[in-house]
Amino acid sequence: MPVGGPTGGHVLREAIRGQRRRVVSASLLGMTHQGCEALVPVVIGAAIDTAVATGSSGALLKWLLVLAALFLVLSTCYRTSARIAEGAGEHAAHRLRLELGARVLDPRGGADTNRLPGALTSIATNDARRVGSVATVLAYGLAAVAALTVSAVALLRISVPLGLLVLLGIPPLLWLGHRISRPLERRSETEQERAAHASGVAADLVAGLRVLKGMGAESAAVSRYRTTSQDSLAAALRAARSRAGHEGAVLALTGVFIAVIGIVGAYLAMRGTISVGELVAAVGLAQFLLGPFQLLTYVNAEFAQGRASARRIAEVLASPAAVEGGHAEPSGRTAVHIRLRGVSLGALRGVDLDIAAGSLTGVVTRDPAAANDLLRCLARETDPAEGVIELDGVPLTELDPDGLRRSVLVADHDADLFESSLLDNVRAGAGSTAVVGTSTATDGTSRAVDSAPTAVDDALAASTADEVARLLPDGADTLLAERGRSLSGGQRQRVALARALAADRPVLVLHDPTTAVDTVTESRIAARLRTVRRGRTTVLVTTSPALLAVTDRVVVLEEGTVTTTGHHAELVADETYRATVLA
Repeated sequence: MPVGGPTGGHVLREAIRGQRRRVVSASLLGMTHQGCEALVPVVIGAAIDTAVATGSSGALLKWLLVLAALFLVLSTCYRTSARIAEGAGEHAAHRLRLELGARVLDPRGGADTNRLPGALTSIATNDARRVGSVATVLAYGLAAVAALTVSAVALLRISVPLGLLVLLGIPPLLWLGHRISRPLERRSETEQERAAHASGVAADLVAGLRVLKGMGAESAAVSRYRTTSQDSLAAALRAARSRAGHEGAVLALTGVFIAVIGIVGAYLAMRGTISVGELVAAVGLAQFLLGPFQLLTYVNAEFAQGRASARRIAEVLASPAAVEGGHAEPSGRTAVHIRLRGVSLGALRGVDLDIAAGSLTGVVTRDPAAANDLLRCLARETDPAEGVIELDGVPLTELDPDGLRRSVLVADHDADLFESSLLDNVRAGAGSTAVVGTSTATDGTSRAVDSAPTAVDDALAASTADEVARLLPDGADTLLAERGRSLSGGQRQRVALARALAADRPVLVLHDPTTAVDTVTESRIAARLRTVRRGRTTVLVTTSPALLAVTDRVVVLEEGTVTTTGHHAELVADETYRATVLA
């Protein structure tokens, strides 16, 4: 990989290199197909001179059999070549999507910086498809070049001037076609950028549709999307005009070139330099050349768009990591000690904090920014500007990010659910495939499922998500549409909490997990949370008195620094603390 990350050219080369065998096979078959097509007018010309002009039926039958064999070969090669070439493009695009997915999911992060989710989706679909198409059209382009070569050789055998005209005329035409494609390349890149941005905005609006309706902000949202969509449409139209101009200009040049070949051939026939059959072959070859030139025009346009998309893919693949990875592995103990020393980031100011292994610790702050910065540091989405965070005495910067994710789970209070069943959402945390619990349908029938105690069972019970399941039409097997927005806010939080608990990480950091849950249910969750997390390190970043009441210790952050620690029952006597948690 080049220094500083892959470039657009590197992405294109790797896409082709990865499908080298398919591209070579498709190219050889395509060359055979095009070569046979180029020989068709030559055979017809030979038939005129040796069979029609002489009246020989035997010679005519021979040439007809040759033509039949040519058409059989070219037809078979065309079908096989097209299938292999299209397969090469699909496999290349799939490989790029895997690379993009791996980069986006890299524990070090950074790929989604300043990019909307919809924009990343567009890059992984549209741009990957366009780069994959380069592997397809490369075989077509090589076949077209083979057709031009065979035609030039055939014309040289008919007439040296005609052959030289083709051989000397093709390179300038190809060079002009490449120069003409430059504006198309630039406008295609802009088109893809605007389309990706429009996709990102659309995904954002759909995700927040319920909120927008609740705020009565539909008109503002529609206006925003209309502006973005119009920008995307304008870029697409400019790219389309550029492509039409590119194809028109190349076809015009090609038409003039073919006309010149025809005129020269007719002139040579009038002077008796070539026979009637050779004239027919020359004119037939001139007409045939239109196909390879059109194919090269298409290939050139696809390469221009592929280069633009390759640059966008390269930008994602070369995105700098949000955090640098270490090589040490976490201790693997079920109870982990966390220590923050002089941590400063954003709203945090020199935070010193010890969280004992296996403890249940509450963190209270009135500043949402401070809470968010603390979560980002503990999840290692970013490193502190100052200070260090240690896990069992090892700085997070020295730990392998993937290993850290397996030890520490930070669950945001607004976590989205997957568009799958409730049970599958909870299993996603545990990585379990066992079916657990029972589900009751609307007709009163119950499904028999495995009742063995598992992390999923405990998580469902502790979060009271099992009660949510019993209210759904198909129980825990009910599909949660719209990423869980078919549930109420409290139900959604309980399922998200169950997913976090089912993961059973040595360290679990929960951020306001019950803000939309009623007080009675919240109290039950608090009591069960302490039980299910016994022996594990748990941090609750919350102002909920029900949750704080079951913690071993509460840490209060004021103006980004630790000001007070103690038990909830003791701290309630403090007026500032009381105003924060009982407001």
